[in-house]
Amino acid sequence: MRVVVDTNIFISSFFGGYPKRVIDLWKTGKITLCLTNAIIEEYSDVLRRMELGMQELAELLELFKTQVNASFTARTVSLKICDDCDDDKFIEAAVSLRAKYIISGDKHLKSLAKYADILILSPRDFIEKHLT
Repeated sequence: MRVVVDTNIFISSFFGGYPKRVIDLWKTGKITLCLTNAIIEEYSDVLRRMELGMQELAELLELFKTQVNASFTARTVSLKICDDCDDDKFIEAAVSLRAKYIISGDKHLKSLAKYADILILSPRDFIEKHLT
């Protein structure tokens, strides 16, 4: 199952809870993480600002490169959907890579609830829908 994970969920996964459970699903191959250059850059920028060790960041980027349980595209459709244009990259990735879900805690994305056939769910809602 293909999913796009918003930056706030990806970063929150380092602290446990439902976001960590989502990322664990990716690491164990139960979901496929959909990535674009813009998403990887945002993940990396935020992790650098958090002063995550450079070794951990390099390992994470290498994991993305190997595309283990991940799907990547350098080209996406260009959309203007969200009130916050920085969030459009997640919808663009989902459309371009045919993801079924965007997992997010962002109020702009969550207010959409759905775009085309793509559901936008919180980590808790995603876990409860798929693991219960």
